[in-house]
Amino acid sequence: MQKQKLVVIGNGMAPGRALEHLLELAPDAYDVTIFNAEPRVNYDRIMLSPVLSGEKEFEEIIIHGDGWYIKHGITLYKGHKVINIDRDAKTVTSDAGTTEPYDKLLIATGSVPFILPLPGKDLPGVLTYRDLDDVNAMLLAAQARARAVVIGGGLLGLEAAAGLKSRGMEVTVLHVMPTLMERQLDPAAGYLLEKAVEGRGIKVITKANTKEIIGDKKVEGVLLADGTVLPADLVVMAVGIRPNATLAKEAGVEINRGIVTDAGMRTSDPDIFSIGECAEVGGQCYGLVAPLYEMARVVAAQLAGDANAVFVHSETPTKLKVTGINLFSVGDLGEGDDRQEIVLRDAAAGVYKRLVLKDDRIIGTVLYGETSDGAWFHDLTKKRTDISEMRDTLIFGQSYQGGSPLDPMAAVAALPDDAEICGCNGVCKGKITGAISAKGLTSLDDVRAHTKASASCGSCTGLVEQLLSLTLGDAYNPSAVTPMCSCTDLGHDDVRRLIVAKKLKSIPAVMQELQWKTSCGCAKCRPALNYYLVADWPDEYADDYQSRFINERVHANIQKDGTYSVVPRMWGGVTNSKELRAIADVVDKFDIPAVKVTGGQRIDMLGIKKEDLPAVWADLGKAGFVSGQAYAKGLRTVKTCVGTDWCRFGTQDSTGLGIRIEKFMWGSWTPAKLKMAVSGCPRNCAEATCKDIGIICVDSGFEIHFAGAAGLDIKGTEVLGLVKTEDEALEHVVALAQMYREQGRYLERIYKWAKRVGLDEIRRQIMGDADKRKAYFDRFVFSQKFAQVDPWSERVSGVDKHEFQPMATITAPRAPLGRAKDAVTL
Repeated sequence: MQKQKLVVIGNGMAPGRALEHLLELAPDAYDVTIFNAEPRVNYDRIMLSPVLSGEKEFEEIIIHGDGWYIKHGITLYKGHKVINIDRDAKTVTSDAGTTEPYDKLLIATGSVPFILPLPGKDLPGVLTYRDLDDVNAMLLAAQARARAVVIGGGLLGLEAAAGLKSRGMEVTVLHVMPTLMERQLDPAAGYLLEKAVEGRGIKVITKANTKEIIGDKKVEGVLLADGTVLPADLVVMAVGIRPNATLAKEAGVEINRGIVTDAGMRTSDPDIFSIGECAEVGGQCYGLVAPLYEMARVVAAQLAGDANAVFVHSETPTKLKVTGINLFSVGDLGEGDDRQEIVLRDAAAGVYKRLVLKDDRIIGTVLYGETSDGAWFHDLTKKRTDISEMRDTLIFGQSYQGGSPLDPMAAVAALPDDAEICGCNGVCKGKITGAISAKGLTSLDDVRAHTKASASCGSCTGLVEQLLSLTLGDAYNPSAVTPMCSCTDLGHDDVRRLIVAKKLKSIPAVMQELQWKTSCGCAKCRPALNYYLVADWPDEYADDYQSRFINERVHANIQKDGTYSVVPRMWGGVTNSKELRAIADVVDKFDIPAVKVTGGQRIDMLGIKKEDLPAVWADLGKAGFVSGQAYAKGLRTVKTCVGTDWCRFGTQDSTGLGIRIEKFMWGSWTPAKLKMAVSGCPRNCAEATCKDIGIICVDSGFEIHFAGAAGLDIKGTEVLGLVKTEDEALEHVVALAQMYREQGRYLERIYKWAKRVGLDEIRRQIMGDADKRKAYFDRFVFSQKFAQVDPWSERVSGVDKHEFQPMATITAPRAPLGRAKDAVTL
């Protein structure tokens, strides 16, 4: 049977999920071609907030990598925006001139952000928050801009504000309504949310009517209707979205607010389907992932020949992806004469719960502070369960039904099989327990891989773990080893132990002796193995060039347009006129378009062509610069304040100590990026108490801190201990870093490592055991003999020179519609 041609316009989460279902139902029915306006593969947009905050890299949120498309024979056109659908010829054409025929067409063009029609909306520095390009633009702006204003206090606005705050910006949220997230929360929960957001150092102004964005050549501030002027270097508009239905409209497909479809996701053209944020089904458009995934399931079934598959509306819970703020909201929270409410408040614990009832049935739920019963309340709402018999104890949750608290496991066991566990992916209890039993799943990662439950925002992780325990009983061991990747059954800790025990000193040796399942490993295990070998055998192992990501291979940060940024190291954030002149000369010589001051007290030059990198490094090297390693899983910066040299409050020479530490430790690789700071007094101007390792100078010496976080997880540091002298401070900090280097898992930040190993154990080894501390210190010193080689000077001398030379220059043929030829350098 000849395959039909399926063309998909858009490569977001909804069409990606649709193709997964289609490949399961009818793997040989279609030749699939995808046009993606973004120049990349499919990724999890839900996890953009962790990328913005610095908790995740883009590679960690990819859903379908290049290999997935190759494996399934799918053609993916990256960076091809479709500009025409010819329904008569049944073809689509992209802005790059590529035309493909179709038998069936799936339009999944998503949504576009709504831009308030304000004066100044087009100024540089005004951004939106929808995709990875927006995140990259915000990260670029955050490197040098101190003040951000986020217009919009909804889900996206608050997540953007939290991310920018974690990047060191001073953030203000403007919201036109009296309380935040008023569409999902009642005023009481909105009040608690506002307090929690402000508790994170984010200023919130409600009833704020924005009148104008002020600035001449760039953003300088925001003017409110009441005359208030808020200084701003960055403005993020997060005030809503609208379906991107323009392409369908131009093709003559029926649209209303979105692309109109029937319950089978078919448009007015029987050969064209539409799903995602651009689609309008049953008179509604959707923006949350759960209904979009339901659309994906339906359209896949329709394409596979199931004409009975239909989309059914259901209320979707709202959850905010800001760590430490727990809220759950679903249904109708409005007031009315025919409605009653049950409210529980615990001011001391910051808990608020409200159930809205009508005819003895729950029609709305809002939970703040304690949300574990959200799935149960949602299930009662969906099934329209009569709650009259449990009304007196209903607000206390499922565990209290019957008059006394039940074991939480009993509460989970009591959930029916069709109770929804994972709202993001629409996964019910029965599917999870069935997969665990049928497929022999034994870990959380197994469940995520086979059912998608807990694979998106992660808020249902606790419930999924309880289902694992319920289904497997004593056989479930949540502390069981999670394999590094599918190439091996060994976990990170076992691999590290065996590398040392068996004296394995190359990646091929590790894979052979530890019985790797693949010939060459994968993108997960190779970088990890490379790090472990560098850390364990610094004098014998040669760093494997092919086992590093692009930034570490070229020792610069790739930008969204394919150019690179270069950050020279400035010891302790201190510079001088000679260095600044050298940077200015490099900027002029190579026509570098952007120069930014980073949050780590460095200077970032952005927009450098790859082939120019060696020459840029050569000129910087002549001025005495070495790589700032802003790309590295290693020591990034040691931020300092001016200390006793200039500050009236300084107690110690924080600048001098910071420079000493940075010069001592630069070049060292670590499991994940390592940021440090030294503050000259408890006023903490260098922000040492949110760094991986920090020092607070006090009158009696140096207070050493560690395991802080300022990303998605916002966490103050833990105190390691107090030492009296600079020499002691250096020894303790270096020993701590070496302990982390030897015990940390690849990509595991120091605060996660510390939680896993135990704070007391770390204090015991570093503060309480002088011999062990000295041994860690000596091993670090030994490794630095081989690590402190400037990668820039190496590349200037010709190391890996092929990385910076064009493979070829290709002249493309003249495109349709009279396009000029484009010369492309590879």
